[in-house]
Amino acid sequence: MWTRWNPDGSTAIVTGASSGVGYQFCRLVTSKGCRVVAVARRADKLEQLLHDCPKGSVRLVPGDITLGQTCDSAIQTVQDWSGDQLDLLVNNAGIGAIGPFIDASPDRLRRIMEVNFFAATEWTRRCLPSLLRGQNPVVCHVGSVLGHCGVPNKSEYCASKFALHGWHDAICAELRGTVLRSTLVSPSTTRSEFFDSLIDSDPAQRSVSVGSWPPEKVARAMFHAIVRRRREVVCSVGGKALVWADRIFPGITHRILSRTAK
Repeated sequence: MWTRWNPDGSTAIVTGASSGVGYQFCRLVTSKGCRVVAVARRADKLEQLLHDCPKGSVRLVPGDITLGQTCDSAIQTVQDWSGDQLDLLVNNAGIGAIGPFIDASPDRLRRIMEVNFFAATEWTRRCLPSLLRGQNPVVCHVGSVLGHCGVPNKSEYCASKFALHGWHDAICAELRGTVLRSTLVSPSTTRSEFFDSLIDSDPAQRSVSVGSWPPEKVARAMFHAIVRRRREVVCSVGGKALVWADRIFPGITHRILSRTAK
């Protein structure tokens, strides 16, 4: 029987919670009765959630999501708070880079894959036992329209999001018949601090895109997708247009995108 995810009384883990979409999502779900274990590297930024969310609705786990001990701390916090029942995991944390692949160091690809792909898959693996005990549980992965269509000068970021997309498709099939649902949310450009922390990139680089959404709007779209336990959602008109253009007219889309490469 198909049932919705209910934030009221639920327990969630949200990575990348110190800014942008993750921060706004925490504010949104806690206002609707959800308890959130908020995870991010920057402890000072996380502290602000304690002031912006209802009292007692957030517990903080500062740390690097690529380290096992950070995940262990988050799971232990859930166990102490809700008796090892987790209703939602949001793999939101991510990093990026802009620039031609030929100019990049090998470390750039590895660092992006560690955060955007390997961390998401490992957190899901470790949280599965608790999620399977949850109430209409959902694991939500924040992907990107660039996980549907590759663009120049963001090759490593595209690779990480394509990998996340493919893995999500596979586990959706594996989870069929269980209580757990996997949701992939693919925003286009988001106006957040993401572009202030690009790695191994020229600070003067800018993202070429059509339209953008503020993080609050992406957080709302993500919330509605989770509540409905949707399999996949692509955000924004521009994002949908890029995805469909690549599916229907791949040759033309490739030629147009090639003109943006330096």
